Amino acid sequence: MRCMVRGFWGPRPEPVEVLAERWRQTLQGFAELVPQAADAWSQVHADGPATAITADRDALLGALHRARDASDWSDLTGVGLRLVGTRTPGWEAEVSGLAGGETEFVLQLLTVVLHAPDDAPVPEEDILALIARVWEPDFGDVSDDDVLDALEDEAGFSVADPTVGRAGYLSPARAALVPDDLEAVRQELPGGGLLLSIGAPGDTAAVVRACERLREAGALAPLPRPMDRPVL
Repeated sequence: MRCMVRGFWGPRPEPVEVLAERWRQTLQGFAELVPQAADAWSQVHADGPATAITADRDALLGALHRARDASDWSDLTGVGLRLVGTRTPGWEAEVSGLAGGETEFVLQLLTVVLHAPDDAPVPEEDILALIARVWEPDFGDVSDDDVLDALEDEAGFSVADPTVGRAGYLSPARAALVPDDLEAVRQELPGGGLLLSIGAPGDTAAVVRACERLREAGALAPLPRPMDRPVL
């Protein structure tokens, strides 16, 4: 089984010290939620083989400094990392992100891709809540290829559009626009954001209905372009 948990936000310039702490909290929280997925991490590079990295603040800060100081880095874009974790056979995690930038046209993001045995329980919504707490995104989702294909083919969503998956996160301004008749279980998170439980794995129809209803209500309106803030 492969699932993807993501958070997106607009321009939010931050120093690498702040980003390193967000990364540390993410990896620590993920290890607590899915201990079987990763007890060792490797950093994937654009050139050359992956290298081992520990999930402590100093190691992450060093990795971010090196990414920031790369010849093609721009403070407009943000600083990217891609880490792969392994532990138990059949499990693998990839955590990647682009953050700290102030570009007006490209969303910042944090993505967790988790491979797990088909019959294994996966705390997808808890991972999404972790991303919401640590990264304070504008919106986020729990998704997979079938969900993304259904949203594109049946509801006309494109890659850049805000969406929710079988679970979703909406920042406070988006949460305030969620209609009362939306078929979803709601959980308010600290800070005023909203976690929505929409459908079980494989129930793409429920996801499509929810996204269409949220789009009608304005809760999935895109950030204005050029973007001038991190959240709606």
